[in-house]
Amino acid sequence: MTRNRPTLAGLMAGAALALVAAAPVFAQDGPIRIGVLEDQSGDFAAATMVKVHAIELAAKEINDAGGIDGRPVELVVYDTQSDNRRYQEFMRRVLQSDKVDVVFAGFSSASREAYRPIVNQFDGLAFYNNQYEGGVCDNNMIVTGAVPEQQFSTLIPWMMEEYGPNVYTLAADYNFGQISAEWVRQIVEENGGTMAGEEFIPLGVSQFGQTIQNIQATEADFVVTLLVGAAQASYYEQAASANVGLPMASSVNVGQGYEHKRFTPPSLANMFVTTNYIEEIDSPASNAFVEKFHAMFPDEPYINQEAANSYIAMNLYKQLVERAGTTDHDAIRAVLAEGDVCFDGPSGNVCLDPKSQHMSHTIYLAKVNDDHSISFPKVWEDIKPYWLGDAGCDLTKNDPSAQYTPSSPPPAQ
Repeated sequence: MTRNRPTLAGLMAGAALALVAAAPVFAQDGPIRIGVLEDQSGDFAAATMVKVHAIELAAKEINDAGGIDGRPVELVVYDTQSDNRRYQEFMRRVLQSDKVDVVFAGFSSASREAYRPIVNQFDGLAFYNNQYEGGVCDNNMIVTGAVPEQQFSTLIPWMMEEYGPNVYTLAADYNFGQISAEWVRQIVEENGGTMAGEEFIPLGVSQFGQTIQNIQATEADFVVTLLVGAAQASYYEQAASANVGLPMASSVNVGQGYEHKRFTPPSLANMFVTTNYIEEIDSPASNAFVEKFHAMFPDEPYINQEAANSYIAMNLYKQLVERAGTTDHDAIRAVLAEGDVCFDGPSGNVCLDPKSQHMSHTIYLAKVNDDHSISFPKVWEDIKPYWLGDAGCDLTKNDPSAQYTPSSPPPAQ
């Protein structure tokens, strides 16, 4: 594995670490090189370092079992430092200079949209292994994270039935938060509810006194929190201190940033999160995943949904290459179009949708209890990523390389 850690001053290359371990005899075709661009420092690092570890775990397992189609996996890792400019710089580097076969990249939607044009320019292939606001229809992208029709279409009606129809949304003020809030707004209206309020919070904001007053001045029944990063996570303790006292609903908290572990109870009590994986899921597959993860990384603070997605993505890529017989992207896309690329992962069986190249998920409704333990009042089995395909995205026929939203769907064919 090659790991590159540029300094904050932007030095061109970090230290390269070559890890040599006992391994099977591999084919003579050379390694399959996988670029890994993830935030190992900066505002998002708490949620994303575990993604790198998950990729390293999968790479070790794959290499120990003989590699991909007899070829060893070599990771080329860069720390993108929670900085969109780094994503652009290092995406060019891994595709042009490092000549990787595939890239696993990005936490925030802003980072994805910063590097996606570069992937398209060089006809690369990238896995985006994060929960996000949905809508990317792009042949150069494979998305393993959960999307709104899997998270909000389950969460919001359940919360409205349990707590009432008046909803207040707090969202990070960039494309993820804005488009996610649009989904929430639409689902609330479709279910006969009312938006009691909606606020967009700039990244880096950590003081929420006025926002808390705004919420308390409404008749909201619950708050949808779509806050991102270490600074915005300050909201929860401040809201608890101010006795806001409203249930919370989220598609990102707990499942990404494990706030229930990082903050003092009962700051996140009565938060409900739709997630495709968290380490508290008690199943043979989940328990085995947690056990082997901690065997390799004993100090890992939390295994989140992005770790599971990244681990699954490595195994899906292995299957795609072995079925295609090559790392050629057109051949891989032809395998994807067959519609039967699946993997039994930490949360059960998942499959890639050939139209959108997004992944099916079992969705768990995780409740944070008063002591910050987790319970699961509801599970939705095998939810397909249906919206893009139903709206008109079909990557087996054409590639618009675009992102769509409920208010701006794909054009009629």
